[in-house]
Amino acid sequence: MKTALLLLAFAIYFCASGETQAQDNIQSKISSYGPVAKQIIESAKKENDSFLKLQELCDDIGHRLSGSPELDKAIEWAQLSMKNDGQENVQAEAVTIRKWVRGEESCELLQPRPMKINMLGLGWSIGTPADGITAEVISVKSKSELDALSDEDIQGKIVLFDYPMAMYSETDGAGYGDAVQYRSNGASWAAQRGGVAALVRSVTAYSLDSPHTGAMRYDAEVKKIPAAAISVESAMMISRLQKRGKKCVVKLIMNAKDMGEAPSANVIAEIVGTEKPEEIVLIGGHIDSWDVGQGAQDDGAGCVAAMEAINILRKLGLKPKRTIRVVLWTNEENGLAGARSYAARHQNDDHVAGIESDSGGFKPQGLTIDAQDEKKAQIALDQLTEILALLEPIGATRVKPGYSGADVGQLKTLGTMCMGLTVDGRLYFNTHHTNADTVDKVNPKELTDCAITLAVAAYVIADMPNRLGEN
Repeated sequence: MKTALLLLAFAIYFCASGETQAQDNIQSKISSYGPVAKQIIESAKKENDSFLKLQELCDDIGHRLSGSPELDKAIEWAQLSMKNDGQENVQAEAVTIRKWVRGEESCELLQPRPMKINMLGLGWSIGTPADGITAEVISVKSKSELDALSDEDIQGKIVLFDYPMAMYSETDGAGYGDAVQYRSNGASWAAQRGGVAALVRSVTAYSLDSPHTGAMRYDAEVKKIPAAAISVESAMMISRLQKRGKKCVVKLIMNAKDMGEAPSANVIAEIVGTEKPEEIVLIGGHIDSWDVGQGAQDDGAGCVAAMEAINILRKLGLKPKRTIRVVLWTNEENGLAGARSYAARHQNDDHVAGIESDSGGFKPQGLTIDAQDEKKAQIALDQLTEILALLEPIGATRVKPGYSGADVGQLKTLGTMCMGLTVDGRLYFNTHHTNADTVDKVNPKELTDCAITLAVAAYVIADMPNRLGEN
C-alpha cells in the first residue's frame, strides 16, 4: 500500500513538474520575441498609415450601410489598398445580405407645444403610413412599468421607453447590455399591448440632443409597428411633461423599407505563413456601418487597425510560421451575414485564433479571450499574459476572459480561440451609431497603438512553436 502511494506521489510530482517546465519553456520562448515587439512598436510609432487609411475610408467614402453604393465603394477601396500594400491573396468573397433603407423620416411634438424632435428610425423597422402616425405618447421607464399598465392605458398610443443607460463601467459593459434590450424589443413589447408605434430613449449615457440608431427585431407572433430612437433630452422632457399631467401628442413619419436580398462581400488579405501556412491567425473588424456619421469608431478604426497591422509586419519583412489573415466582415450592424458566411465557407480552415477589433480606435488595454475548451482557454490566458507583456511600452497588457465579438464569435463553435481587442471605451457610446461618429473623434496615436497591439499579438501567436492554448 505504501509503495503504491509513493508511486502515485512520484507520478503526480513528475506530471506537475513536467507541466511547470513546459510552461516555463513557453514563457521563455515568448519572452524571446521582445526585440521583435520593440521593433514593431518603434517602427509603427515612427510612421504608419492607419490614420490615412481611416481618412480615405471615412472622408472619401462616408457611411457604409449594408447594400449601399458607399459600402460597395469601401469594399473596392479595401482590396485596392491592401493590394497596394503588397498583401497576399487579396480578394472579396461574395455574401448575400438583406438591404434596409431609412427613407425620409421625422418626429414632431404637437401637444402641449409644437417642437421638432430629433430622431433616427431603428434598423429593420417598418415605415409608417404615408401621412404618418399621430397619437398620444405614454412614457414608461422599464418593461415592468409597461406590464403594470392596463391595456386601456396603452391601446392606440405611442409607447416611449425612457430607460436610462448607466455610465461607463468596465465591470458592466458600460450599461449597454441592459439598455439595448429596449431598442431591440421595445416595438414588440408595445405592439403586444396595443401600442401603434414605439419610441426609445437613445442607448447612451451622454447626449447633446443626438439620437442613436441601431438594429431592432420583431417578435414573429406580434404585429409589427414602427420604431425610432429619440434623444435622451427629448425622452426625459416627455417623461417630465407626462409626470405633471400634460398630454403629449406626437406625429411620427417614417419611410423605412426592407428591400430584400442584395449582393455584398467580405474582404480578405493575408501574410502567408512560412512553415505552417494552413494554420490561420485571423484579425479583423466590420467594414459596414450605419447610414449616419462616417462609421469612424464603429468600425472604421477596427478595419484600418487590422489592415495596418499586417502592413507594419510586411514593411519590416516579418513573416511568421503561420498565416495571418485579415478579414473585413460585411453586414455586422444589421444582420451578421458576413460573419456567418465566412464561418460556413471556411469551416474546414484551421483557425488557430481570431482577434476582433470592434470597440473603437481608443487607447488599447489588452485582449479578452473566449473559447469553448476551458482548459485550452486557461493555457491561452497564461500564454497571452506573456505575449501582452511585450506591449508594456504602450500599456496594452491586460488579458481576461470575456466576450470576443459578434463576427469572430461565429468561429467559436469551430474550436477557434476567439479574442476581442479591449480599449479605454469611456467615450465610445457618446457617439455610437450617431451622426457624430466621424474621423475627428479618433486619436491618431491611439489608433496606432491599436494597430501595434494587433500586429504584435498576431505575429507572436502565428510564429511561436506551440499553438495558442496548447503546452
